[in-house]
Amino acid sequence: MKTMTCRQFGGPCDLPHRGESADDVIAAQDKHLKQAEKAGDATHQEARDAMKGRWKHPKQSLGWYRDMKAAFAALPED
Repeated sequence: MKTMTCRQFGGPCDLPHRGESADDVIAAQDKHLKQAEKAGDATHQEARDAMKGRWKHPKQSLGWYRDMKAAFAALPED
């Protein structure tokens, strides 16, 4: 199990996301940003817009995805 924060994904807060894989924590960040947007949290809007753009254009976002996977891999186990 490893932990990455919203801020490590480019977000504005330090909410931790834990998972067994980079995909787990990326999905948790996406869910967090969706909830923040729904709650009207404007501080997360820029990060949410960026995430939506990545989901819409996955081929263009492979660099970001590879960077997040590498960052996750470099983390120590919790």
